[in-house]
Amino acid sequence: MAPHKLTLGEWLHTWLWEYKKPKLRPISFDSYAMLVRRHLAPALGHIALRDLRPEHLQHFYNEKTQQGLFTRTVRYCHVVLCGALAQAEKNQLIVRNVSTLTELPRATRQEMHSLTLDQVTAKLLPAITPDRLFAAIFLAFGTGLRRGELLALRWKDVDLKAGILHVRQTLVRVTNHGATAGEGRTRLLMHEPKTQHSRRTVPIPEACLTALQQHKARQAEEKLHLGPAYQDHGFVFCRPEGTPMAPEMLPKTFERLLAQAGLPPIRFHDTRYTFATLMLELGESPKTVQTMLGHSRVAITLDIYSHVSLELEKKAAAKLNAAFTGRV
Repeated sequence: MAPHKLTLGEWLHTWLWEYKKPKLRPISFDSYAMLVRRHLAPALGHIALRDLRPEHLQHFYNEKTQQGLFTRTVRYCHVVLCGALAQAEKNQLIVRNVSTLTELPRATRQEMHSLTLDQVTAKLLPAITPDRLFAAIFLAFGTGLRRGELLALRWKDVDLKAGILHVRQTLVRVTNHGATAGEGRTRLLMHEPKTQHSRRTVPIPEACLTALQQHKARQAEEKLHLGPAYQDHGFVFCRPEGTPMAPEMLPKTFERLLAQAGLPPIRFHDTRYTFATLMLELGESPKTVQTMLGHSRVAITLDIYSHVSLELEKKAAAKLNAAFTGRV
């Protein structure tokens, strides 16, 4: 197609499949493609690439923000546009990357919620002990593992004697591009952790070890019951027949168990938030919490859990005040 007739939508498609798909992890590619499909192509795709101006993009960002789209999503749209237009400039399809001339909405943080120590130990855990996924929920609160990390955990990654586990992979659902008739639109995929820091060794609290041992015994009974029909992939947490558990099932179960325990609804990811909050409140160093969570920098941990670090700073100031006034 002649460059002067190329639309932004057509270029985004070319850029995604020819330039990004070979480089991106499948789940990242799906995120890029979703942003193009849901937001960028419908609003901007008809504009000729060479006619694209900063005001087109600025209007798009402002309108999406006013419509209530998460600021984070609007900023991700900008990342996609910036990358696509940078490649177009490199290919001499456009004179300049107009996305660099726009202003983005101020970054906001999604509100997170945590349970208190009493809510976890006195209300939730006693109420859900009989559930098949009790150990998974307990381990999430006890280690801060992400959902995909929990579901990708294999028994060979867990050392019950040493009381540690190794995060070596993560389970994700990705689009099944090029699926033929009879195949699903999505599929489950095992990935290596995204960063070196995410690939880590995490200590397991003793109470969680007991729950894991009981879970292993229950799983052995399931294997015995199904016999040859059991598909043993070595997963710690899986479906009763041994196959991987769909990532969306864990939050649904968690939501049901919270209601069963009479607790307010929170996201499954908030188990990770609760873990970090409790660790910091109990006096653990931010550096240790960062390592256990798999964050690349301690600044990320402190930024996310700033409300906790503020309380710790208040306690430190109170200790210093006590020293000043001779009340130590």
